[in-house]
Amino acid sequence: MKPQNKMIFDHLKEKGHITPLEALDQYGCFRLASRIHDLRSVAHIHTEMVTENGKTFARYSLVNENLTEH
Repeated sequence: MKPQNKMIFDHLKEKGHITPLEALDQYGCFRLASRIHDLRSVAHIHTEMVTENGKTFARYSLVNENLTEH
């Protein structure tokens, strides 16, 4: 697993969800949707569209925490 994918995957396992702003701030990840696409092959990830303060963004959640990295 690529290092950035592993960081995102570990974050999902620990926190349960991640947003693009969290990924950028904590991991320097500008393309969270691409990392999530990569991770869908090893985990079931739910996408929820959220609107806060007039801004709409995706919040990704790990559905099955029993899965492990490959």
